[in-house]
Amino acid sequence: MAYLQIRDVPDDVRDVLAERARENGQSLNMFLREVVLREASFTRNRALVDETAGWPGRGDFTVDDVLEALDEGRAGAR
Repeated sequence: MAYLQIRDVPDDVRDVLAERARENGQSLNMFLREVVLREASFTRNRALVDETAGWPGRGDFTVDDVLEALDEGRAGAR
């Protein structure tokens, strides 16, 4: 595994992050590790969306189409 070091973080930012870690019952290191992992997963998600957006016939749907498909899926799951 790699090690990361972040320099020049303002004290007030560090304090906010440390408080968030405490609220989650985590060390600052573990909290920041989760933040980094989550950010990396967002990048993979964005790449997947970009890839599927280019598929033929996949970009011409509306919000109403999506909501209707969700309703149909839920009705079929009962």
